[in-house]
Amino acid sequence: MKHKLFTNHLINESSPYLLMHAHNPVDWYPWGSEALEKAKEENKLLIISIGYAACHWCHVMEKESFADEETAQIMNKYFIAIKVDREERPDIDQVYMTASHLLTGGGGWPLNAVALPDGRPFFAGTYFPKKQWILLLEQIQRIYRDNPQQIEAQAESLSQGVRSTGEISINLTDISLDPAVLDQIFENWQGSIDYQWGGEKRAPKFPLPVGYQYLLTYFHLTQKARALEAVTITLDKMAMGGIYDQIGGGFARYSTDTFWKVPHFEKMLYDNAQLVSLYSHAYQATENPLYKAVVYETLDFVERELTSPEIPGGAGGGRGFYSSLDADSEGEEGKFYLWTKSEIQRVLAGDAPLVIDYYNVTDQGNWENGQNILHRLETDEAFTETRKISRQQLEEHIRSAKQKLLAVRSHRVRPALDDKILTAWNALMLTGYVDAYRAFGDERFLKQALKNAGFITGNMMSPDGRLYRNYKNGKCTINAFLDDYAFTIAAFISLYRATFAGQWLSLARDLTRYTLDHFYDKTGGMFYYTSDQDPGLIARKMEISDNVIPSSNSRMALNLYLLGEYFSAEDYTLKARQMLNNIKPALVSGGSYYANWDLLMAYFVFPPFEVAVVGDDWEQKRKELERRFLPQMILMGGAEEGHLPFLKGKLQKGKTLIYICRDKRCMLPVVEVEEALKQMERKP
Repeated sequence: MKHKLFTNHLINESSPYLLMHAHNPVDWYPWGSEALEKAKEENKLLIISIGYAACHWCHVMEKESFADEETAQIMNKYFIAIKVDREERPDIDQVYMTASHLLTGGGGWPLNAVALPDGRPFFAGTYFPKKQWILLLEQIQRIYRDNPQQIEAQAESLSQGVRSTGEISINLTDISLDPAVLDQIFENWQGSIDYQWGGEKRAPKFPLPVGYQYLLTYFHLTQKARALEAVTITLDKMAMGGIYDQIGGGFARYSTDTFWKVPHFEKMLYDNAQLVSLYSHAYQATENPLYKAVVYETLDFVERELTSPEIPGGAGGGRGFYSSLDADSEGEEGKFYLWTKSEIQRVLAGDAPLVIDYYNVTDQGNWENGQNILHRLETDEAFTETRKISRQQLEEHIRSAKQKLLAVRSHRVRPALDDKILTAWNALMLTGYVDAYRAFGDERFLKQALKNAGFITGNMMSPDGRLYRNYKNGKCTINAFLDDYAFTIAAFISLYRATFAGQWLSLARDLTRYTLDHFYDKTGGMFYYTSDQDPGLIARKMEISDNVIPSSNSRMALNLYLLGEYFSAEDYTLKARQMLNNIKPALVSGGSYYANWDLLMAYFVFPPFEVAVVGDDWEQKRKELERRFLPQMILMGGAEEGHLPFLKGKLQKGKTLIYICRDKRCMLPVVEVEEALKQMERKP
């Protein structure tokens, strides 16, 4: 059947998600003054439909309803329809997702809200089948025609709720800095940890990397074995599970079950960026070769499938990272990643039996329709012991099999790529590359990090120090949000630590000054998500709790603390402490959803070591220090003293010295890294 070709107002957008809807019969508008003014002029309600390119159920609703002429006729007649890419405009998503939670107790994508012409919502929900969607819209229109006062009252009440949700008041009571607080946080957290399969005791299971980053740090500080166990069981099971692409590397967004077996197959840049950092840090702490393999394979995936070609701009251009890969291909979720037993036998011939056993492949399939999700249930040690083969033999067989299966898979129809470039997510990936470089010393990783830093400074940053949110087809169109600044600042701090190039710390400080000028609430001591230069929505929200990505406020608080240390800027340190005080009531019981705040708390409870490496041999000694997991080390230095206050007077010609200090009090400088490590073992 041949469908009519329609074109709506999304046709000039750059977002792949919006362009998916550009030929719907629904007369979609992008968010902006044109749509909002039209709704007011015609006194029509707004439909605000929010999703993202890799979202499976967004595609389903698009196919069932938004591509359907009957549905479109109703939407076009009675409503002004607005499509929003939540990854480009998380500020809009925050407002209407909050409305959904207030109305229904939950949310998700696609998110479909109905609002008055001024944007105040009175209804919000997620996916609706076609018939239900049509009935709902007809009912809403009748009420709006016959009893508009009812909708006005609901909209005003709900909008007030949206504005007040997440409000943070200044807390003038200083927070306790006793180590017992960290112990209490862990005690309350433990009940939700699945010590058999890792992650939380729930399904679906999301990676939530920042939670395990904190637990790894907590173990380092306290040597509580159960904290390390929570990290390692999670990382082991994820790396062996179906959530990890056993053939091509990289992680899917979440597991639909408690065993990490059946993923929701979309692959997001932000997950893989943070998991590279987490597995790198876990390798530093444990030297588990599985973690190193995961980092290398995941970065191979990122370079192969989520990295742009060289893009001109700034000093020599650079490379950006794309946002995601879809869950679907050829209209089926996960099809690109699944295998039948006969396919594997055909590709691998004599090696097939071992690989089939290793990845738990069955004749009938371990998933749906005879298909198999490749996953492991045994460690390599256990597998080789029971099969009476050597570890070397197993590794050679699996390495060869992966290469052959990846080559065959590369000829399949690929999942759609969302090739927009987002500043916040690129900064997370930049940090992931830096963390991998710090752990393994592989110069390729630093090279990629520097190329991405060059891309951000050359293409995403304006001369006045302002960032943009997005980049596509050579253009940036959206002013950056707080997470763009927060994660870019963090990335530049991390890049300084890996290179001792002072320009990165200077850029981090410049961006911090910009956020303080345009995002900071001086009354409450926290940061708004949107700049004071952006057109206002019905509410100006703040991100407080951590989730699959740490909140922009928790990351800014950490940035302020670190920059306060580097520049001896007490004002920054005091601001970070005030932010921590403000969220004090949620800390002890917040678990992984306040883990980044807990990392900040750890700095105040266990003051970090300020470590200066100064002299000609600084790079080698820095690399030796970085091979260890030392989360409480503020590292700085170089061949010269530079401009940091802490380095002043520490250079001695002809020597490379390591200074270990705490609270600005220094021990005698040492020459050898092992001596420095012993000094850092001393209790405060």
